[in-house]
Amino acid sequence: MVVSRAHRVLVVDDHRLVRAGLAGLVDDDPGLEVCGQAADGAEAVDLVTELRPDVVLMDLSMPVMDGVEATLAVLALRPQTRVLVLTSFAEHDRVREALAAGAVGYLLKDSEPGALLAAVRAAADGQVPLDPRVAAALLPGARPRTPVDHLEGLSRREREVLALVGEGLANKQIARRLGITERTVKAHVGSIFRRIGVADRTSAALWARDHLRPD
Repeated sequence: MVVSRAHRVLVVDDHRLVRAGLAGLVDDDPGLEVCGQAADGAEAVDLVTELRPDVVLMDLSMPVMDGVEATLAVLALRPQTRVLVLTSFAEHDRVREALAAGAVGYLLKDSEPGALLAAVRAAADGQVPLDPRVAAALLPGARPRTPVDHLEGLSRREREVLALVGEGLANKQIARRLGITERTVKAHVGSIFRRIGVADRTSAALWARDHLRPD
């Protein structure tokens, strides 16, 4: 008899009590196990390669690095991880930003515990769990967003990293300049390459010099 292993879940939330509550809820499910916890997006990025979670339960509004940026960085490092966003509001643009960043699902924090656990399991199994209230914001009648160019699609942190790439700085130097880890810089660089359509640092530096304007 083959016993399937529990799905590994990384819980990311900047509120300690919320994080502890989510971790306890997830750990009580026999099909799930909490492999780690993070207090912000940057910490989640640092942990994802080491812990290799199947699912990241990701808060959106956090200091240091928010959930959208963290989703991009996590998936740049480990594309097979499934990111399930959990937040306290259902606002059109944030829904779209999270899903565009690669999140496979989106739930509200007032979801019933059973619904949340079912969504985590569904995400781990390759499904796309969406809170119906959030799904309504994605309907054609909901306020559409105008198309954005490559530069507008970059987060503030990605623009900072790209500007320093344009100055010729290495990842270690960028990490020191911005006060983040070298692994986080690497994740940002990978995400930037995909977003602006380049394959190497030289091309990225040239793109930065052509498109980034000094503040």
